[in-house]
Amino acid sequence: MLEVINLSKNYPTPRGPLKVLSGVSLRLTLGNSAAIMGPSGSGKSTLLHIIGALDTPTSGTVTLDGADPFELGEKALAAFRNEKVGFVFQDHCLLPQCSVLENVLTPTLVSRSNSDHTERARMLLDQVGLSERIEHRPSELSGGEKQRVSLARALINEPLLLLCDEPTGNLDRKSAEVVASLLLELHAQQNTILVVVTHSVDLAARFPTRYEMVDRGLRQA
Repeated sequence: MLEVINLSKNYPTPRGPLKVLSGVSLRLTLGNSAAIMGPSGSGKSTLLHIIGALDTPTSGTVTLDGADPFELGEKALAAFRNEKVGFVFQDHCLLPQCSVLENVLTPTLVSRSNSDHTERARMLLDQVGLSERIEHRPSELSGGEKQRVSLARALINEPLLLLCDEPTGNLDRKSAEVVASLLLELHAQQNTILVVVTHSVDLAARFPTRYEMVDRGLRQA
């Protein structure tokens, strides 16, 4: 279960603290999914980064599977993110010098597991329709194909939580529809908790639970 309780985030400025999030609470159980909408600058990405333990809250708590990542030491926190959380960003963030298969396997390089993840990587790439492109470099792929690689990479370690920051934001309509469908299909198959922040009304409409960022808080739509 993912539980966010009374989360707040301030950034220091010369004129005093800049409030980005205030009193945000959210609860999702395994298999649930939610879309979070809001205008640019409303705090969507900041919230996602804190949920994924990429940023720290000013106050409030985040727990995933009963653990508070912000109580962990640096090495344990890095392991927590690697094992428990998968990320898909608007910019796919693929390594240009690596093949598709190597990019998907990247999170496993620091995994504490001794398992060979190659078979799972190939399976995921087949599920996203890229089994014929595993030796290609990112420069040889379309935008939609790159995002499908990043989705497979996010799922390679079988995370409990899948976080997506504008996953279709840089794609044309057809590619966006393909990525959105794959995202929801794989979420159902992998039985993760899925949280997506998006500007896309079409993408948000496909989620059973939808929230809006309003006045630095979260309101169910």
